[in-house]
Amino acid sequence: MSKFFYGIEDLFVNVLFAPYDFFRFVESWWASNSINWIFFVIGFVAMIYWMGQLKIFNDNNEEDKSISSHSYL
Repeated sequence: MSKFFYGIEDLFVNVLFAPYDFFRFVESWWASNSINWIFFVIGFVAMIYWMGQLKIFNDNNEEDKSISSHSYL
């Protein structure tokens, strides 16, 4: 059973996380944090999209804003 877990370790350390080893030894701070910046931009775009969708539903008055909108309240 331990070989199974060692296999999982080998998969992640030597295969899946191998591209990140390149970023560890890059001299530029911007280059080494490029993956973080990509995730930040994706999250920011998703938040802007989500806020736009909330505004659309709010402008159409489609949301039930009554205090007892749910039966468990």
